[in-house]
Amino acid sequence: MGNLLNVGLIGTGFMGKTHALAWRNVKAVMGVGQEISLHTLCDMPEEKARATAVQFGFANATADWRAMISDPAIDVVSITTPNQMHRDMALAAIEAGKHVWCEKPMALTLDEARMMEAAAKARGVTTMVGYNYIHNPAFRHAQRLIADDVIGRVVHFRGWVDEDYQADPDLPWTWRARIADAGLGTLGDLGCHLISMAYGLCGPIDSLVADMQTVHETRPLPDGTGRGAVENEDTATALVRFANGVHGSVASSRSAWGRKNKLAWEVHGTKGMICFEQERMNELQLYTNEGPKAQQGFRTILTGPEHAPFGNFCPAPGHQLGFGDLKIIEAAALLDGIASGTPPYPDFTAALEFEKVIHAMAQSARDGRRVFLQEV
Repeated sequence: MGNLLNVGLIGTGFMGKTHALAWRNVKAVMGVGQEISLHTLCDMPEEKARATAVQFGFANATADWRAMISDPAIDVVSITTPNQMHRDMALAAIEAGKHVWCEKPMALTLDEARMMEAAAKARGVTTMVGYNYIHNPAFRHAQRLIADDVIGRVVHFRGWVDEDYQADPDLPWTWRARIADAGLGTLGDLGCHLISMAYGLCGPIDSLVADMQTVHETRPLPDGTGRGAVENEDTATALVRFANGVHGSVASSRSAWGRKNKLAWEVHGTKGMICFEQERMNELQLYTNEGPKAQQGFRTILTGPEHAPFGNFCPAPGHQLGFGDLKIIEAAALLDGIASGTPPYPDFTAALEFEKVIHAMAQSARDGRRVFLQEV
């Protein structure tokens, strides 16, 4: 392998494109030591794979993901396919000794995710799961503010993540509505991102009590033959207790009209508060109980070169990072893990903890009781 890493990418949709752009730009932006070769792109049908390979800059194209993974030239595999394919692709890549960058959620079930995590540990490959929001310089600065006691002892967390891509009751039925294809609904799609941020700010969750709701129980079938059942949740809410004693709440909806990516949270401390909204991803709101009361209020921290690695992208504050930039930071973390042998964050082991929480929420909602994470 040496200093050259040959990349294989499976999937050319929204997330596939972000991975392709990250692989193309990570060396130029982040100055990583490895040379990156866009070796093979995989999608179906093969005509689509060939056309997109030209667009994305990959040297080869195929419709056979197993053949791509078994190719000894491939060093790293990016998995950006629908959820039900993650397990088999990741396990095949791990068995072949490839490093794996897999989008969230890891798998449909906790058993599958555990299987993936155990296989990666046994084979000794480097893994990463696509929780790009926790790589935001604004988020990292919030972590530093908490660690530096700027808001005092943390006492409460409140987070929510809402989108409206399933708000329309007339939207046709898709694979996202079927447990065998998607697994969990809003929890697997959106809620796990919120949990990753809660972990990064307040630490592991110890227990929770949750409820879920399917807002639109059926949807029109695409072929017009009737309506199909929606098998998973549109909304989910939980009261959580962190292992360090902090209490809080988390909520998620994929049926919230007007919300595009309302991933927001507040961390309350004994001396102040930090607030964040993903729709304004370059800003933090900080309140500290200092100075004359008449002059106190929230102040906006606008991220810039002082908030690493913002400066790798732009030397001037106020010029804004975007969603795709976070994937570049994520790719750099994976490459650093491969080079150093130190697991990047979050690898399969860390991401498994996030998935335990969303499945604990589903279990709590089904059973009508508080669930302790040690039980999951």
